[in-house]
Amino acid sequence: MQRKLVVLFFVMLLAFGGLSARIYMINRDNGEEYKKQVLSQQSYDSKVIDFKRGTITDSKGTVLADSELVYDVIVDAKLILEKDYYLEPTMRMLGDLGADTDKVREYIRNNPGSQYYIAVKNLPYKEKTAYDEKIRVGRKEESSRGTKQEDRIYDNVRGIWFEAKYVRYYPNGSLASDVIGFTNGVNEGTFGLEEYYNDILNGKPGREYGYLDDLSNLERTTIDATDGYNIVSTLDANIQSIVEKYLSEFNETNKNQGHFGNGASNIGAIVMNVKNGEIYAMGSWPNFDLNNPYDTDVLVGMPKLDEKDAPIYDFLTQEDVDALSEEDEVRYLNALWKNYCIADYYEPGSVAKLLTVASGLESGALTGNEVYLCNGSLEIGDWEIKCHNEYGDGYISVSEAIERSCNVALMQMAFAQGKETFTKFQNVFNLGLRTNIDLAGEVRTDTLLYKAADMGLADLATNSFGQNYYVTMVQMASAFASIINGGYYYEPHLVNRITSTNGATVRNIEPRILKKTVSPETSEKIREYCKQVVVGENGTGKTARPAGYIIGGKTGTAETIPRGNRQYVVSFMGFAPVDDPQVMVYVVVDRANGDYLGDAKYATRVVRKIFTEVLPYLNIYMTEPLSAEEEAELAALDLTSTLYKQNASQAQETQEEIPEETGQTAQPLPEGVISPAPKNTVTLENGEVVEVWKTFPIDPETGFYEDPVTGALIDPETGYMYGASVMSQPQ
Repeated sequence: MQRKLVVLFFVMLLAFGGLSARIYMINRDNGEEYKKQVLSQQSYDSKVIDFKRGTITDSKGTVLADSELVYDVIVDAKLILEKDYYLEPTMRMLGDLGADTDKVREYIRNNPGSQYYIAVKNLPYKEKTAYDEKIRVGRKEESSRGTKQEDRIYDNVRGIWFEAKYVRYYPNGSLASDVIGFTNGVNEGTFGLEEYYNDILNGKPGREYGYLDDLSNLERTTIDATDGYNIVSTLDANIQSIVEKYLSEFNETNKNQGHFGNGASNIGAIVMNVKNGEIYAMGSWPNFDLNNPYDTDVLVGMPKLDEKDAPIYDFLTQEDVDALSEEDEVRYLNALWKNYCIADYYEPGSVAKLLTVASGLESGALTGNEVYLCNGSLEIGDWEIKCHNEYGDGYISVSEAIERSCNVALMQMAFAQGKETFTKFQNVFNLGLRTNIDLAGEVRTDTLLYKAADMGLADLATNSFGQNYYVTMVQMASAFASIINGGYYYEPHLVNRITSTNGATVRNIEPRILKKTVSPETSEKIREYCKQVVVGENGTGKTARPAGYIIGGKTGTAETIPRGNRQYVVSFMGFAPVDDPQVMVYVVVDRANGDYLGDAKYATRVVRKIFTEVLPYLNIYMTEPLSAEEEAELAALDLTSTLYKQNASQAQETQEEIPEETGQTAQPLPEGVISPAPKNTVTLENGEVVEVWKTFPIDPETGFYEDPVTGALIDPETGYMYGASVMSQPQ
């Protein structure tokens, strides 16, 4: 047995000896080939190349969201430790790149075989190129001096390489944060435009493949990444800045007044083009920094949430925020990121009275000549429903009922229509339903509206003045726009077009008319009623009128549940000019922080300030002479430019074509012409330079060029631009 074991031992020893000899021969003769194969599989088999996510700009080209090329600095510990004199020069360069060299040293010491460690994240492109130039120049100088290898600094830097990637950034910080949204670490949009247009903004990653050719040489094949498309929004960064300035001012003025907390539980604002549904601005308070959306400091002063994530009338202190669990922190951040204008609902209050009147006029239940008696309240069954003027308004007309905001008159108007007609027109105005605005997170509230079969007389009465049902701000803004623009319900939208990386238009997003709500005759009456709200002797919206302008609008006040708590949602919906509405501003203040919360002036004053700056900016000229007080007001705001000083009699002069630097007398434009066509040019593929409007599609009915964004028509012979058919004559 012992002899057998000895023989077996020597046989195994010979086998191992033979195997070792074979491994040596393979390494000697074919080692380089196998080494390349291993390297190919380990390092070059497949490498993902990041794409650049598309930019988001406002309508004027201001960049709101972009992607920046940055680099992660990678350390190869194994390579650094190959020579003793590699370590210190490499640490020196890493320090210049912003790395924590003590931390890197510790990692190298504990992981000498590691070939991948991120020493610096998101190194800007400029710093990376500066580093490359520094190394190049340093090595060249060392070589020219003939410095010994071990004494060289730059030439001994080893084991540092750069991994390129793109990171999302927002040049304007918190501007339009509710609208834009943000991205997570893997280029997925969260909230707003970033989420809604995620697939369009995202491109396709590229890939680098490594393989060995027939001679065992390492070759590479690269499939380039495809960058995402850009989106051009309807937002105007200047108007958005104006809105957010006054939302912030409101908060600073009112916070901690009646209790600890923000200036209101919520405040939101929408600025919209009433003729095509474009959103110029949309915001709420508090907003947040898109570059740091997880900052919890902004939560201080916000309403607390119940177990169903609904806000309650109690407010977060710094101590509350510091004590939040990880789960609760996520809940409150989601409440912060949510867009109040599309994702929260409320009772609209008296702004909805205009919808009640419009449905009555359109259905024939009202003529507009009715007179009602208001004694301060109306008994409906067992309920006594009061007017806001508990002493009564006496005998009032339909126009006066809107001007004074009389609940009693509105209840009688709703009774004249009946619940079937009333609820039918709620549907016509799209209340309760999504508007399909191109933003992530819009809610519908149809389950919070009455169906005719379920509506009692008291429900109809309270619905008539905007209580006992719920809407979103964008629902109300879109419905209101339709009853003042001639009856055309436009789908509200935030993106005008999609462009490629080289700026070419991929798709135009035209304004969409979804339905006809009321007739032009009804719309005209509604505008006149709205005018009286602002200029009438008993108008509830006088404080909304900006200096130099007559606007139309309607105040709203709705008591929140539980009734009798003296907490209100107040609002104002305003538009200008009165006779030909172009822009509207809607502000909603949910439970202002103060002693008396039912004052609509919380909203009207914000609307007034927004209009004061926005109307001149949009070249909407003044309709009224300025009083001395108004002159002083504008001077204090530094708003005394010649544009502000245009009065109604001068407005026509501004529509004339003024020859440039010729000294000729200005000649009036032909009837129907709004301006000459734009003079900017574009170079075609064949090298020909033409006016950009000559690349527009041809309108088949007129033979004119049609602006794909505005719908304006341009006469190819004269170059005159006529009003947009899509705005003036919706089909």
